[in-house]
Amino acid sequence: MLLVLLVIAASAVASWLTLAALIHQLRHRLLDQPNSRSSHTMPIPRGGGLSFVTVSSAAAIVSIASVGFTNVVFLTLLVVPLSLVGLLDDRHSLPAWTRFVVQLATATGMMLFSPLPVPLWAMLLLLISVVAVINFINFMDGLDGLVAGCMVVVFAISAVLVSPAFWPLTGALLGYLPWNWSPAKVFMGDVGSTYLGALFAGAVMHAPTWPHALGLLLVATPLLGDACICVVRRLVAGQRVFQPHRLHVYQRLHQAGWSHARVSALYVTATILLAFTLLFAGWIWVSALASVVLLCGFWIDRTIAIPFALSSTGFKG
Repeated sequence: MLLVLLVIAASAVASWLTLAALIHQLRHRLLDQPNSRSSHTMPIPRGGGLSFVTVSSAAAIVSIASVGFTNVVFLTLLVVPLSLVGLLDDRHSLPAWTRFVVQLATATGMMLFSPLPVPLWAMLLLLISVVAVINFINFMDGLDGLVAGCMVVVFAISAVLVSPAFWPLTGALLGYLPWNWSPAKVFMGDVGSTYLGALFAGAVMHAPTWPHALGLLLVATPLLGDACICVVRRLVAGQRVFQPHRLHVYQRLHQAGWSHARVSALYVTATILLAFTLLFAGWIWVSALASVVLLCGFWIDRTIAIPFALSSTGFKG
């Protein structure tokens, strides 16, 4: 336990210091100018995900040198090229097909190294699911501290149930979070959000059994549920799902007057409850609680958030 705490603390400090060293360059090279789809009003640098990607990757290399090669450690390095493409996208706005090809290649690599048995008929479905998770986490990175806060919880439970190789990333996210919590001084950018989405999908695929994998996936219900339902609603409305918008529940809660911190705290709290349920009660109970979370989300959508149709007014695409 002491060693785990030391790893988390060292990773948090390293991540914080890395971002402190990078922030000047990010302000000059990757400044995010607010637009009609943004939830912020002042220019904020993006690319802050470089901090936890760097620390997590360095920890993986140290692990290989000290204790040897493992699938999960390799997974941490496997998703780095996707993160680098995300960095290029943050800087140059790459074509969608470029990002999609790299996502498919990353998902394919994950499937090849997953210890879980995957029937031939399910491979395409699993491939699509991994790419969806990568994009869903990216879609949800729109409020201060939202994705980073939830992912701290997700990777902490992954470290407990799947592999301790996820502890450095947990710590690195904790070191990044003070920079990103409201009012944010930096955004993670695609370099961070695609990395987290891919690594989370990889963690799920390295769970001991498929029921454990389902349970771990459901811990992220607040993020994935919001993203998935929003995509479906936009498809039904005839909108282009990859075009930027402000139609997620978290965005419409913010439009209804909730602060960044309040919305993020709601999602993080729900994620914590799901994680503890999985840890102490198992996948069946976390499945039941995930259903409750979705029902609560539906109630919030109908009674508190700005209505989907109203928020869509003026949206073309």
